[in-house]
Amino acid sequence: MTEISRIPVCAGCLAKPAPIAAEHYCSACRTPFLNAFPLDEQGLCGLCRRGLTGFDAAYSFGSYEGELRQLVHLFKYGRIQTLARPLAKFLLKALPLEQSFDAIVPMPLHWRKQWQRGFNQSELLAREVSKRWNVPVKRMVRRIRATTVQAGLTGAKRRANVSGAFRAKAAIAGQRVLLVDDVMTTGATASACASALKRAGAARVTLLTLARVDRRLVAAAARDRVAIPESPVFGSFEDAKSGSIA
Repeated sequence: MTEISRIPVCAGCLAKPAPIAAEHYCSACRTPFLNAFPLDEQGLCGLCRRGLTGFDAAYSFGSYEGELRQLVHLFKYGRIQTLARPLAKFLLKALPLEQSFDAIVPMPLHWRKQWQRGFNQSELLAREVSKRWNVPVKRMVRRIRATTVQAGLTGAKRRANVSGAFRAKAAIAGQRVLLVDDVMTTGATASACASALKRAGAARVTLLTLARVDRRLVAAAARDRVAIPESPVFGSFEDAKSGSIA
């Protein structure tokens, strides 16, 4: 690394993450699938058909693997807050230009988690998006109770774990909200937060994340009995096992 920067990652590694690509995906939550079998005539997946996603649409830049996964870990667990700006560029690439919003809401952390980490990574990302879209960041939702670690839970148990964990302010009524988070795993946390915004009167909630867990890769790894490798460039962080991922 020859250039001088406040970011401990070279420009080449920052440019490596690629956008997620899929021939078949849900028209609402954008979950990628190996084939069209899980989708109905409107292109909706089973969760969206049953109304189990509280958000109206979801966009993610890339798969939660490789360099993008390691950049997220470095940002969140390595506490490299200067990564917010370059990572937000990926968010901006994922968000369609024809969308319009009244407020950008960062996914809240429980106060204890934020105190331990020292910052809310989603709020840093939201503020960078706000600068480009000229839409205000509003803290319109609170995480009113701590939840147990999500890792290892089934989708149904994840939804039960975060049920009632959020409370939104009535001032959000009638507004089109862009909910910003770093990673979506099953969408349970984001759905619970979006549902709280909807109960407070939000007209529409769109989820925007840097990365999402690609179940196609998880299924392939399980079938082949191989692990998705860590990047040797960044290493790994033990506290990446915390339950903050949605």
